[in-house]
This record gives sequence, C-alpha cells and structure tokens, in this order.
Amino acid sequence: MVSHEIHLKISQEGFDLDDLLPIVGEFGRYQKQLLWLVCLPACLPCGFCAFNQLFMADTPPHWCKVPGLEDMDVARRRRLAIPASQDDNETYSQCMRYDVDWTTMTTTTTTENYSVVTTYSSVPNASWFIVPCDHGWEYETSEITSSIVIDILINSYMLSFYILPFYIRYLAMLQFDLVCDRAIYPTIGLVALNTGGPIGVYLFGTLNDRIGRRISFFTCLATLIVGGFLTSISNNFWTWAFTRFIVGLTIPAIYQIPFIISLELVGPNYRSFVTVMTCTFYTMGLCMLAGVTYLIRDWRTLAITTSAPFLIYFFYWWFLPESPRWLLAKGRLSEANDILETLARVNGKELPVAFTQKLRQRMTMSRSTSEEERLRNGPGVLSLFKTPNMRLKTCLITLNWFANNMVYVGLSYYGPALGNEEHLSFLFSSLAEIPSYLACWIVMDRWGRRWPLCLCMVMAGASCIATVLLSPDAVMETLILFLISKSAISASFLIIYPFAGELYPTQLRGVAIGFSAYISGLGLIIIPFVTYLGRENLVLPLVILGAIAVIGGLSGLRLPETLHHRLPQTVEEGELFGKDWTCADFIRCVPTKYAPSSIAASYEDLSARETVEMHEVPIASSIMEEQQRLNAASVRRLVRQSSVMDTQRDSDGSMKMTYWF
Repeated sequence: MVSHEIHLKISQEGFDLDDLLPIVGEFGRYQKQLLWLVCLPACLPCGFCAFNQLFMADTPPHWCKVPGLEDMDVARRRRLAIPASQDDNETYSQCMRYDVDWTTMTTTTTTENYSVVTTYSSVPNASWFIVPCDHGWEYETSEITSSIVIDILINSYMLSFYILPFYIRYLAMLQFDLVCDRAIYPTIGLVALNTGGPIGVYLFGTLNDRIGRRISFFTCLATLIVGGFLTSISNNFWTWAFTRFIVGLTIPAIYQIPFIISLELVGPNYRSFVTVMTCTFYTMGLCMLAGVTYLIRDWRTLAITTSAPFLIYFFYWWFLPESPRWLLAKGRLSEANDILETLARVNGKELPVAFTQKLRQRMTMSRSTSEEERLRNGPGVLSLFKTPNMRLKTCLITLNWFANNMVYVGLSYYGPALGNEEHLSFLFSSLAEIPSYLACWIVMDRWGRRWPLCLCMVMAGASCIATVLLSPDAVMETLILFLISKSAISASFLIIYPFAGELYPTQLRGVAIGFSAYISGLGLIIIPFVTYLGRENLVLPLVILGAIAVIGGLSGLRLPETLHHRLPQTVEEGELFGKDWTCADFIRCVPTKYAPSSIAASYEDLSARETVEMHEVPIASSIMEEQQRLNAASVRRLVRQSSVMDTQRDSDGSMKMTYWF
C-alpha cells in the first residue's frame, strides 16, 4: 500500500527522488557497489593531503655550525662551541654559539715524526661572548632525515633544475634552514594550506553546481595531484607554501563531492549509515597516513607518495555517475532517466511509468517569471540578524561551530607532538575518532542534541585543561588526556551539523548553514599559530583549545532542543522557535516527547515526509501505520548531515556545494 501511495504521489504531484527511491531501491545493489567501490575510497585523499604537511615540516635537534671545528667530533664540538642550558648541561642552545676565533684558541705541537697536532681548549670560558648562528646550522638526522626545515636541493630533479631561471637555481643550492628566527615559517605553510580551503570550497562548489559533481570531482582530483607534485619539486619556502595553497584548494572539497553523490543516490533511511561510513573511511585514511609517514621519511618522496597514487581514481571516469538530482535540476532529463533506469535494473526493480511520463512533461516546461522573481527576493543572510531570537541563535550556533572546528583541527595538528613517537601518537589520535561516531549514532536519537553537544565539548575542554596539572615529563598521561579530548570533540563535531540545520528555518537553512560553517572555517587560519605556542610550552596550546571548547560547549546550552519538536519552516517560525526558553528547558536533560500528531515532518527524519506531510497531502491512516512500521524497522537514522544535505538545495531541488565548508 505504501508503494501504491508513492506511485499515486508521483502521478498526481511534482516528483522528488526521495519519493522514487523506495520504489527502485533506497540502498540496493547499485548503491552498495557505488558506495563501497567508488565513493568511500574517494574519501581517502582528503585526510592524506590535509595532514601530510605535519610530517614534511618536522624539526630535528639542531645547533649552530661553527667554522674551524669541522674536524672535531660532533659531541665535543657542540660541548665546546655551543652554550649549554643553565638547568641542564646536556641541553645545548639551538640558536646561539660562542663568538670565538678558534684559530687563536689552538695549540700546535710537532711530534717526533714531524707530524703536526692541533689541540683545542677543552672547556668553554664563561667570559666568551655569545652570538646568534651566522654560519648556518647542523642537524641531528638519526630520526628525521629529511624535512622542508633542513633539506637542500643540490642536483635532484635535474630536468627542472636546468630549465629554471638562474635565481631559482641559486636558491636551489641553499638549505631551507627554517629554524630559530625562521621557525615560524612551517606554521605559515599550514596557514597557506588552510587559506586555500574556503577559497577552494567556493570555486569547486561553483563548478559543482554549474558543471556537475562528476567533472568537478575529477577537476578537484587533478588539482590535488598537481599541487602534490609541485610540492615535491619546490626549491624554496615561498614556492613550497604556494604549492600547499594549491593543495589546500581541494580540502575539504575532495571529500565532500563523493559524499554528496552518495547521499543523493541513497534513500533517506540510509543517509545516516552513509555518513558514518564516509567519516570512518576518512579516519582510515588518517591511519594509513601514519603508516606511510613512518615508512617514508623524505619529504619530497612523501609529497609524491601521498598524491600520485590517487591517479588511479581517474579510472572512476567510467564508473562514477553524475548525480541524477543535479541532472534533473539542470533539465538534462534524458540523462537522469538513463541513470535511474540503470539504478532500478541493477537493483532488480522497475522505474515507474508515471515517473517517466512526468519527465517527458517537464521537458516542455520552464520556470515561470513569478518564480524567478520570488527567488530573487527571497530571504538572505541579513534575515539572520533582523530579529533578536534569530540573531542570538545565529551567534551561538556560529560560536559553537567555530569552537568545534578550531579544537578538532587544532588537536589533529597537535597529535604528532605528543608522546615519544609522533607517528604512533598520530595513529592513536585518528583511531580515537571512530568510537565517537558510533556513540553519536546511538545517543542523539535518545538524548537529543543540546546536552550531548555540551557534554562532549566540555569533556574535551576539561581533558585539555587538565594537562596543566601534570608534570612536564608526564608524556603518557598527557597523551591519554589528549586522546579523550580528541574523541569527545569528534563526537561534538558530528552533532553540530544537524543541530544547526534543525535550528535554522527552512527558508534560511542553506544560507544560514553556509554562513556559520564559513565563519567557523576561518578559525583554521588561526589555529596553526596556537599550536606553534607548544614549542615553548607543550601544554599551552591544549589549555587554549580546552578553554575554547568549554566556552563553545556552554554556549550551546542556551540553544533550544530540537529532538521531538516541530521544526521551523519560515523566518517567522524561526524567530518564535525557542523564544519562550526557560530555566526548566535549560536543566531538562531528556527531551520531552510529544504525541505523533503534533510533530511536523522532522528535519532529521527525512522519511517522515511520507508519514506526516508538510504540504498536508492526505494519507490514509493505514498507510501511515504501515510506513511508521517500516521506518521503525529500518536502520537507525543518525541525524548528522543526512538532513543537512537534504535541505542544502536550490529552489530547483539541486544540492548546493557552496553551502558547505
């Protein structure tokens, strides 16, 4: 009966793929093959290229190069020419040396067989002047054999070496030496990477909406690979930073495009599962990166290894379909029909005749002038700030999202600095995310969004701040607290997406989420400087990130709960939603359940549109009961992003990449 009702809707009303997918298969063989063989593997490059830079810029122990002492062994040369720390005689300055003319500090004697022996003073004199390193540095390369901090390009990459201009070839003969007064440079490289993100999301988002998801994905992939190759042949820091900006243009767009294709082709009941799987594969990419960076210590080889293998993804050209939603929105109805017929055939289903007839009718239709005028005069970003309650909610959502973004990425950047082995620390940091995804899947549908979001962020912040109570040598304890905070912030990062989408009214949802997400993304430009503070004090960045997390988490308590509530559709309803917020609402931990008849089509439960229609389409009670029974038996719907993705559409029904950062 449910299938008959959906057939009736398609024949009598305007169609939507969410009405069609239950007939041709919400998650059949076609979607499974596409998900497991194409879309999920396509999520791996983002993690590789977002964090491989952390290992390219490793800084080994270093000290000043001292002319005149080249023949002396390293330990003795450092003990004689480099000032020792006042607290530890075994720790030497990395940026200062004694200002001594070593030719005047030697004693030359002649042995009986007429050989000359030169003897140096064995103990430094406290009266010697100390000066900054002015002849370069020496590096301890037993563990870190290559990085952009210490590397030199002599005659490698000969082709590029000879075709480059003379001044570039001159720079190619110099070490980077990004230490001491240039130690901030690797951090600037991270800023360049993160600056590319918001620009790339807009550029590739525009391409995605204009020329389609398929071509946009391969364009993004080509940009990433070219950026990785150019990184490997960079001759100086500023060239390297520019190539990282190019790579940054593709992050996170390279992840979002296959993610959107997956969500657009599966039914509402399975979007939560797809979301969890894409997050898991992204995390698997981070775990694989830990292994790759452990095996490959040369930064140029690492840049190639973490980008060139993704050339194999161009074979997806023959397998990755265009989004039928996008094709329908652009009027390419014949192509959309072909894809949907293939989907139905592979799933062992049949495309409804009514749907095909609707397609033929739509081929002759065009958007009316009145609709164009309505879209042009629709509400925009300023509508978020015109009324007090919407203004407050917008500020709180944006603040919370900003804190989530900063803390999550900041902890990810800081992971390798903790523990005794950076690759192992990064691996544990990545693995800590997976339990949080599963926990969110369960908790959000039971306890709502507000309190889980707050508790996760406060737990993450408290774990970070607690590191200040540990002694400086408590490395393992610091690592454990770090892993707790990373897992908690990962959980909250999943919650903020649907929570924000449910709080914003439908009329403003797309532009509002785009605004909050974009503002929060600007925090990624700041976060490298926060982690840079850890060079002087290991726990200082953790304390700063912890404070940000606590502030963001507590701010979320002022937001109204959305679980079991009718969600706002218009700007006016958005202003009224949560306006009568009371102290009782503040302390209520478990959301109040309302009678089903009073609940409008839920933003997080997309399939409820067939049960309780927003457009008030009458449905027989028996059909409603059957649909509710099917929904109850379906895979648990994790609300994260499934609902957000469903509402990030233009008026013609196409999902908008430009709404996402």
